[in-house]
Amino acid sequence: MLSALQVLTLVVVGVMVGVEFAVAFVLNRILNALPGDGGQLGRAHGGRMLGAVMPFWYIAALVLVAIWAAAGWGHHGNGRTVTAGVLLIVSVLMSALLLVPINNRGKTWTPDNRPADWKQQMSRWDRLHYVRVAIIIAAFALLAAALV
Repeated sequence: MLSALQVLTLVVVGVMVGVEFAVAFVLNRILNALPGDGGQLGRAHGGRMLGAVMPFWYIAALVLVAIWAAAGWGHHGNGRTVTAGVLLIVSVLMSALLLVPINNRGKTWTPDNRPADWKQQMSRWDRLHYVRVAIIIAAFALLAAALV
């Protein structure tokens, strides 16, 4: 049973990492290169779409890691699992306190109502997102290492 939980958790966290990595290093670069208002409109749509899904995904990942840590208490590698859980908590707090407020503003912007500093706000979101991606990659690596 523990093995099935570990595999499920690795898949959920791994796919989440992949999506967030793609946003940071592929999608946002594509959107930034679009001419005219395309990039801003794409970011607003992405903010609405992913903003609706990612909170549940992050919480589900955290819950799975917590269950894994509890079920595996005393097993080899459980310290790595607990540390991964702490990193996921950091990513959730960072998201809620720093990234979500920017995203909530950005997802409502249109070319007619966006603020003059919208590019600076998106740049700040990108920088914070890079840090969050590094944190969740570290959590994923620790979960994989916990199995070895």
